[in-house]
Amino acid sequence: MNISVHAEADLNAVTHRDLANAVRFLAVDAVEKSQSGHPGMPMGMADVATVLFSRFLKFDATHPTWPDRDRFVLSAGHGSMLLYALLHLTGGDVSLDDIRSFRQWGSKTPGHPEYGHTPGVETTTGPLGQGIATAVGMALAERLANARHGDDLVDHFTYVIAGDGCLMEGLSQEAISLAGHLQLSRLIVLFDDNGISIDGPTSLATSDDQLKRFAASGWSVRRVDGHDPEAIARAIAEERETAQPSLIACRTIIGYGAPGRQGTEKVHGAPLGAEQTAAARKQLGWDHPPFIVPQPIADAWRMIGQRGRSARLAWLDRCARMDSAERERFEQGRAASLTCAYERELVKLRDRLATERPKLATRQASQLVLESIASTIPGLIGGSADLTHSNLTQSKTQHPVRSGQFAGDYVHYGIREHGMAAAMNGIALHGGFIPYGGTFLAFSDYSRPAIRLAALMRIRVIHVMTHDSIGLGEDGPTHQPVEHLAALRVIPNLLVFRPADAVETLEAWDCALRATDRPSVLCLSRQALPTFRSDARGKNRVARGAYLVVAPEGGRDVTLIATGSEVAIALDAARLLATEHIRAAVVSAPCFALFDEQPADYRALVLGSAPRVGVEAAVAGDWGRWIGTDGEYVGMSGFGASAPAPVLYREFNITADAIAEAARRTIARRQA
Repeated sequence: MNISVHAEADLNAVTHRDLANAVRFLAVDAVEKSQSGHPGMPMGMADVATVLFSRFLKFDATHPTWPDRDRFVLSAGHGSMLLYALLHLTGGDVSLDDIRSFRQWGSKTPGHPEYGHTPGVETTTGPLGQGIATAVGMALAERLANARHGDDLVDHFTYVIAGDGCLMEGLSQEAISLAGHLQLSRLIVLFDDNGISIDGPTSLATSDDQLKRFAASGWSVRRVDGHDPEAIARAIAEERETAQPSLIACRTIIGYGAPGRQGTEKVHGAPLGAEQTAAARKQLGWDHPPFIVPQPIADAWRMIGQRGRSARLAWLDRCARMDSAERERFEQGRAASLTCAYERELVKLRDRLATERPKLATRQASQLVLESIASTIPGLIGGSADLTHSNLTQSKTQHPVRSGQFAGDYVHYGIREHGMAAAMNGIALHGGFIPYGGTFLAFSDYSRPAIRLAALMRIRVIHVMTHDSIGLGEDGPTHQPVEHLAALRVIPNLLVFRPADAVETLEAWDCALRATDRPSVLCLSRQALPTFRSDARGKNRVARGAYLVVAPEGGRDVTLIATGSEVAIALDAARLLATEHIRAAVVSAPCFALFDEQPADYRALVLGSAPRVGVEAAVAGDWGRWIGTDGEYVGMSGFGASAPAPVLYREFNITADAIAEAARRTIARRQA
């Protein structure tokens, strides 16, 4: 059957089968050359992907960041050669040499798709389930932007290819439930329903009816033959018209065309081998050498890559015809930048906090920050995993996003921490918004895989995690995070803030909002803390990662380094030591990662050469790096307990007396 890609192009000799086989065999040849990779999924889903790209996907291959393009997410990221083949064939910035260098050092074609590494890759995938959950965020962002700017500027779909593994992951349930509830009608998931997992048939581990499962969450669902292009096209065309998110279960054969491997787990994650590669070429009628795509087929694919050019140019023309005020609003929204109004409000609040020096929980200080700035940042999108009134993440100016209604700027994610974190990644990747979302710090474990991907992708996502220590009190060890700070700090490119008072909380928010190339976690207290900062007009000291709060005259005998709620205790310890004529410097260290980035002379100035004591109501983690081999650590060595916060601090010996005694010991050892 003939495929129509351009009215003026004479492509009658190029069939759908030709186009799909070009995708299949670029994937097969790349995996074979690499002797590593996953040929089965690209071979099985080539028909579906070819129909999507040639008939429906709105994109211009030479402008992969055009704002109103359709988004395509390969949730089954192990099948990355499907995407790389499509990017190459349509004229994207993936060359044949890149295809030949699949999975090799320095190539644009790594084992799993990586956002920011390969042009045209919308999100990093590979950990199963992350792609479909991130796509929910993209689809939500499209609707949010559409509600703000209208159909002329924002009108696109998000398409996902997901496999059995993606849908087995628990994350997928959080994602599909949220998407169905919000009626994200511009989201279409193409399910590679091949019935095969790594261990063998999926029946070994699951018997779910995926169509019923998705339908129960409010999706439009249907099943098609994944190797019948006309049936696939009809399904996509009809699902584009529904008022719900859509699942199209495409019944496919994994490794389609390899006679001795297709339909089995053997073709999932290993090269076909020379014999099966030759057999597949014969069976599918592809008698061309490795990496060779005949010119008519290559030309047809290039025409497909140019199909969206007219739509892009028309969009640019609509943008050009906007009045100046409307254009400024749209461009400011797209940039998700901090405004002059933001700067003014931040200065006003800082003046107030430094002057009044209130005693309040840092989660309450965070709410004050949001009350001041939320309305000044058009792209700020808040939310919480059903803990709004505990996290204090919603300002009075923010309004909820509701099912089918997207003018709001606050998302009630429900008890879906992982889904929230992944959706926020998608919102950030889509562009035009700065997402933040709240939960308890102890539940960061639920969010961690998505936080890790945000760090890997270098995107601005802000996690507000309250109830940050044993200081939360009576809820006990299930909710008291003791290991979580250490676990988060070891993630590369992640800023973990634990502010000690209201001023530091404001500064931490400012740092997180300005960190355009990395995510942040704000770890905030439940209990009230005194404000020790009074430098209303000073520089952002949290931006240095750590700084001297107390610098004794005449030098120091010991340095007390603390974070968060323990800074106040360290200050009490310093006063206690002063009565014994022991000069104690006090350092607040709200962000280890930022401190590590400071010049060596600044770090040396802050840390000093005297013995050191580290203080944090958490396990030690990498504190040894800052206190040295002769330092001491005052903190937790195990789980917490259920009791009022003051009792817990006393019983776990995180007190001014304990810090002072540790200081005495370190001084004595140094003098011995």
